[in-house]
Amino acid sequence: MNVYNQEELARFVEEAKQYARYGKVADYIPALGKANPNELSIAIYTPDDEVVSAGDVTVKVTLQSISKILALALVLMDHGEDDVFRKVGMEPTGDPFNSIAKLEEVQPAKPLNPMINAGALAVTHMIRGRSVEERLGRLLAFVRRLAGNEQITYSKEVAQSEFETAFLNRSLCYFLKQHGIIDEDVEELMDLYTKQCAIEMTCIDLARIGLVFALDGRDPHSGKPLMPLDVARICKTFMVTCGMYNASGEFAIKIGIPAKSGVSGGILAAVPGRCGIGIFGPALDEKGNSLTGIKLLERLSKTYSLSIFGGGNDSENIYGPVSP
Repeated sequence: MNVYNQEELARFVEEAKQYARYGKVADYIPALGKANPNELSIAIYTPDDEVVSAGDVTVKVTLQSISKILALALVLMDHGEDDVFRKVGMEPTGDPFNSIAKLEEVQPAKPLNPMINAGALAVTHMIRGRSVEERLGRLLAFVRRLAGNEQITYSKEVAQSEFETAFLNRSLCYFLKQHGIIDEDVEELMDLYTKQCAIEMTCIDLARIGLVFALDGRDPHSGKPLMPLDVARICKTFMVTCGMYNASGEFAIKIGIPAKSGVSGGILAAVPGRCGIGIFGPALDEKGNSLTGIKLLERLSKTYSLSIFGGGNDSENIYGPVSP
């Protein structure tokens, strides 16, 4: 029997939606600026192939920074741990995800981790293939296997919108090229990276990918490994330490679930051994995380004791008054 109750989930969604007024959609990417900040949906995927959902889970979400964890998994499988971490570090940062400052401070000048933009660009650079199309095709094939959905593709509109406005990411690429972290044409890498970020799927797809991570890389249907155990472990660790940008520490204390967010308002979460969670709530906080999504996850974590650090099952109303 599924412990997650659809009626209860729907109530939690309505409660969390009250906070949408304090968030803001990612309008610096024109295509994402069209989102409705009041939307909020969630799917929970369990190992027995059950899905419990609330809100409009048919809406497609572009992955944005959620794609960083999937590209990392693929690249770790392509190259192995040692090669990957020669190009990018493993340490969290208190700086914004698009910061260039730390690159100048660290010697040698490699990105601190794969979840900030500089680190993600270094990872995407390592996706194997002879062309942007072949590399994107390999990443899409991997994502489709994880989600169990052959129809997943990318939004051309969002990819184009990001490509045309990605001036800061281009700056990061040139800095990385100067220091020998990347050695390809910057425009080709930006073409691949913006298409990677524009891969789109529903909350149910997101939740199923979360479940694969929760099951240590195994397919929930067949039990066959879709990625090695160590790759799943490394990815979940980065989700805990760096997955929610520079709010990851607070998120770990309050919620304690391995998760990765994106500025589209998507959140991919993996509760080890228990479930995968996909959320879409485009109203963002000042750190770039889904404000309503985090409120919803906090409620879930406490109600169902989902924190990997223990505790939870607290009946008090964690929302408190609706104020910033």
